[in-house]
Amino acid sequence: MNTSGMEPITISVVIPAFKVSRHLRNLLQRIGEEVTHIIVVDDFCPEESGKIALDLSKTDTRISVIFHDQNMGVGGAVKSGYTKALALESDIIVKLDGDGQMNPEDILKLIDPILNDSANYSKGNRFYDVEAILQMPRIRILGNLVLSFISKLSTGYWMLFDPNNGFTAISSKTLRNVPLHKVDDRYFFESDMLFRLNLIRANVVDIPLPAIYGSEISNLSLTRALFEFLYKHNRNFWKRIAYSYFLREFTLASIEFLLGILLLTFGIGFGFFNFMNSQINNSATPTGTLILIALSVLSGLQFLLGFFSYDIQISPSSRRRN
Repeated sequence: MNTSGMEPITISVVIPAFKVSRHLRNLLQRIGEEVTHIIVVDDFCPEESGKIALDLSKTDTRISVIFHDQNMGVGGAVKSGYTKALALESDIIVKLDGDGQMNPEDILKLIDPILNDSANYSKGNRFYDVEAILQMPRIRILGNLVLSFISKLSTGYWMLFDPNNGFTAISSKTLRNVPLHKVDDRYFFESDMLFRLNLIRANVVDIPLPAIYGSEISNLSLTRALFEFLYKHNRNFWKRIAYSYFLREFTLASIEFLLGILLLTFGIGFGFFNFMNSQINNSATPTGTLILIALSVLSGLQFLLGFFSYDIQISPSSRRRN
């Protein structure tokens, strides 16, 4: 890609391919000339999607195919593509799903904040346009609403929404600082990437890009993903707090978090103990004890609100771009 007054920009598109044979050919043919390399990763696809890309590579020399000899998961496939894109000395790497839900004509819009040095990583947001939201299956809307809020807690990117959106772009400089071997290999990949990006204080921006829903069939079980994602978000939340507020630095916010957790835990635990004791002994809890419990809970909540207010203020992300 050439930009006036600048050195040519090398853009690579990574496409994980698993059971996308019905959509892949059309998708590849729609990728614009601004893209330098197209890397398709056949993740041991039973439909042999990679062969479709390999056939198209005869006429489109930008296309190359990586074949996995076992299924590595969408995250594992993307990481293989990222590694090759870095080897090709790409400046910007776009991740585009192969199921046809994302419009390749939006690539220029997606990478614009990276080109302008206003972001290190950009991602699509399917929830910006109300009309586009109405096209989305209702169960996906509910699941994304819940997971989006939990993701804010675990990743620290409070201004972002739709964390599982797979239409993303990242600068090569930023990607080289991400320990890819630690990023999740499965469907938690996008959320885990945001967690890792926060640890290196990368600036991330949302781009309003509606998804296209048609005849594609999701390989993700929403029920299974919900419990798996909740567990992994919880794990990442505590890791982020430990890394950012206790290992790398220790600030007033760190003290607020500690006091908040201690006071809230004490208040709830002591309150529960006294409630059970009063039920067993059929006696009233002393007023002083009730005041102590109430003060502990309220003070703990206040400290935690102060902590999260600070956490939101230092979030390394930009607001949505129009």
